[in-house]
Amino acid sequence: MSKTILIVDDSSSIRQVVGLALKREGYEVIQAEDGVDALSKLNGVKIHLIISDVNMPNMDGITFVREVKKLPNYKFTPICMLTTESEQSKMQEGKAAGAKAWVVKPFQPPQLLDAVSKLVLP
Repeated sequence: MSKTILIVDDSSSIRQVVGLALKREGYEVIQAEDGVDALSKLNGVKIHLIISDVNMPNMDGITFVREVKKLPNYKFTPICMLTTESEQSKMQEGKAAGAKAWVVKPFQPPQLLDAVSKLVLP
């Protein structure tokens, strides 16, 4: 059975690039355009990993991570931040909220897939 990954990013081109890379590796992909949209998609379906941007309209990525961690079905779901933010303080804020990994844009798909393989349990 394939693993499902939720991609949360306000950039449709980033969602496309990440989605294609993941699908090539055999993952199922669900896409959301911001934190509010993503929360609406966490409706009981099993998600093995969430990849989220930090800077998004409606609900930013750090707030989204905090909200996910409040949901009983998803509080142990690993979250990887994929963002242009490279400041140490932002990274620490993300980790404190519950993010397990931090990949800085621009990124190479192999770099992202390496992080994914470490976070998605077999």
